[in-house]
Amino acid sequence: MEYKEKDLGSYKLHMIKTDKFKTIRVKVFFNAPIKKEEITIRNFLSEILATTNYECRTKRSFTIKKEELYSAAIGSGTTRFGNYSNLNFGLNTLEDKYTEEGNLEKSIKLFSDCIYKPNIQDDKFDTLYFDTIQKKISTYFKSLKEDTSYYSTIRLLEEIDSSSPLSYRACGYSEDLNKITPSNLVSYYKKMIDTDIMDIFVIGNIDFNEIEELIKKYFPVKIFKKIDIEARISEIKTKKVKTCVEKNDTNQSKLAMGATLNDLTEYERKYPLTLLSIILGGGTNSKLFRNVREKNSLCYYIHSTINKLDNLLLIRAGISKNNFDEVVKLTKKEISSLKRGNIEDIELENAKMMYLSSIDELEESQDDIIDSYYMMDLIGVDDIETKKKKMSKVTKEEIVKVAKKIHLNTIYLLEGDKDEEN
Repeated sequence: MEYKEKDLGSYKLHMIKTDKFKTIRVKVFFNAPIKKEEITIRNFLSEILATTNYECRTKRSFTIKKEELYSAAIGSGTTRFGNYSNLNFGLNTLEDKYTEEGNLEKSIKLFSDCIYKPNIQDDKFDTLYFDTIQKKISTYFKSLKEDTSYYSTIRLLEEIDSSSPLSYRACGYSEDLNKITPSNLVSYYKKMIDTDIMDIFVIGNIDFNEIEELIKKYFPVKIFKKIDIEARISEIKTKKVKTCVEKNDTNQSKLAMGATLNDLTEYERKYPLTLLSIILGGGTNSKLFRNVREKNSLCYYIHSTINKLDNLLLIRAGISKNNFDEVVKLTKKEISSLKRGNIEDIELENAKMMYLSSIDELEESQDDIIDSYYMMDLIGVDDIETKKKKMSKVTKEEIVKVAKKIHLNTIYLLEGDKDEEN
């Protein structure tokens, strides 16, 4: 892979040349400081811009146009990176050598039109597609509690610190959805275009000069923008562990535990912390899986993950409500065990192998490669080869040192009313 970055003034163009794929992937990121009241409208905008554009005003005409371009695919999404709200749009299209000369340019034009020439008339978004998306999002909000794994996680985060961006619901809020109109959505769209920081990534078997000229032609942004806030959420100092129980009409209870991470160095955050999470709850070889699920049969599943930008370690499990106390007790025991240095050589080696395998898999996906380079630019993570070298050298002592900086903050149980003992 060959990487090249060009600062085009109002945005950065990141180009990654590789012959591993037959498609060209273009991804455009819009980044802004996250505001709770703007999450829903940004989600709405993400949906509506990827549905039609001014030239293809119906879904049918838009679909036909994409098919004419050899089934070019256009999609969108939103996510949160710490203190940032990220809205992104993606294009996937075959290389010209597999289609015809000019197909790439036509695909990029269609993609650009979705972003810069949306389906707006009389300063309003098309009401037909506006209403369709509004109903879709409203229906999702009503069924949110049915996704018990997701719901228990967001409720945990809200209990940890309801004022912090880490507690903001990525899906948005029904009260904010009701405030969105075809007109004020246009106003917010213009604000996003004018003020969000933009990055464009292109990956595939590309010619750098050709791509630069195409992007300049179809993304002629002239406004200079700058955001200067820390991406990482402020650390939360844990004083007393809080336990919350909420009842739910389901057959299985969902346990979510959140631990804060304080005073980590950048090296600890990037490397020992990652291995710690794998050893604790990163798979079927993890301590939690072996000792809570397999040995004691106390849960249906259990795993841990790291939210590095939120300074959090999350542990999630599907359990019977009758096993709640015992699962919490054993989970605390495993964390304490790590702090005392109870890590076997084979556990460390397996964790490293699992991490390196995931890095290798990352290189098989255009989106994952783009996201890796984006994180390098956004928060300064290391490149793939550096990650491999540094991770292979992490010691048991470094992991134990990080374990001692873990502080259990909140325990949340979404208790199933129909739950029965294992």
